Amino acid sequence: MGEAPRFNRCLVGGTFDRLHAGHRLLLDAAARAAAHVEVHITSDKMADQKSVNMQSFETRRDEVLNWAERHAPRRVSVHELTDIHGPAPHHPEADCIVATPETKGECERINVKRMEHALPPLHIVEVAHLREVDGAIISSTRIRNGLVDPDGHPWMTTTWRQAVLRMHPRAEPELKSPMGTLYKGPESTPEIAMSAALEDLDTSEIILIAVGDVTVATLLAMDVVPDMAFVDGQTKRQALDEDDQVDLSKFPHRLDATNPAGVLTPNLREAIEQASALEEPVVVVVDGEEDLAPLFIHLHVPLHAVVLYGQPHTGVVVQPSSLATKMRCRRLLELFEVE
Repeated sequence: MGEAPRFNRCLVGGTFDRLHAGHRLLLDAAARAAAHVEVHITSDKMADQKSVNMQSFETRRDEVLNWAERHAPRRVSVHELTDIHGPAPHHPEADCIVATPETKGECERINVKRMEHALPPLHIVEVAHLREVDGAIISSTRIRNGLVDPDGHPWMTTTWRQAVLRMHPRAEPELKSPMGTLYKGPESTPEIAMSAALEDLDTSEIILIAVGDVTVATLLAMDVVPDMAFVDGQTKRQALDEDDQVDLSKFPHRLDATNPAGVLTPNLREAIEQASALEEPVVVVVDGEEDLAPLFIHLHVPLHAVVLYGQPHTGVVVQPSSLATKMRCRRLLELFEVE
């Protein structure tokens, strides 16, 4: 059996966006230290001041409660934090607080305030930062930026970065199933489905990525220049007439990549990585096919990116680059053959 908790009530504060391994380490330390844990999660107003694409308070709260139910049932309560220190400076029952190296100073300032209120100082449990596989400190920011998963693992393995990946037949059924929301519309007038899709997107808050000549051309015709575009001069694997080629002049940057049908190449991956780093719209012109490109794209872009591509005879698919989408892409790539 483990040691009995040394303290009565431990306070933990933070944003807890995209609950990750570092958050779990903090919560574990608090649960070991005290009989009861109070988790104070920043309000939506505070969280939105830190970054775009923050999860809502309700979502962040539910993630912490799910952790508590599994690891410390009936010992954790969750509260909304509306200022930097919350109740810690005047909490009469708290006797412990959890800190990382960067928040230890704030905890010490809290203790100064507690003494001003004639309260004993909180014992500070300092928890070292958790490192990612590549050595960086795991953080919600790096997860939101699409660099790592919630356990600190890079989305792309070293093998995938360097090898040609060939689609295996076992991956085909799932690839044919739209990975996102399908907006239906007649094939002859693709702007109908595209208009419906754009109505549900705030293009000022997202990175808009378009894959496919028809998808890109439709957006441009609607005076929407995607942040990233992927074209191969084909539609339904038939070369487009010169008059139907996408007008590339709308893009300040152009990159070229070679990617034969049915595979994903390091050359395409490198182009996606370069495109992701640019701040102005960029078009990637693919010699071959860009059909499988979303599998690589999702593993390189931030969580507020959205990928649009056409579904033949049906409409347009909208794929937010969420953690769930990234995990599905990674799982699908595991089915590919490494050449």
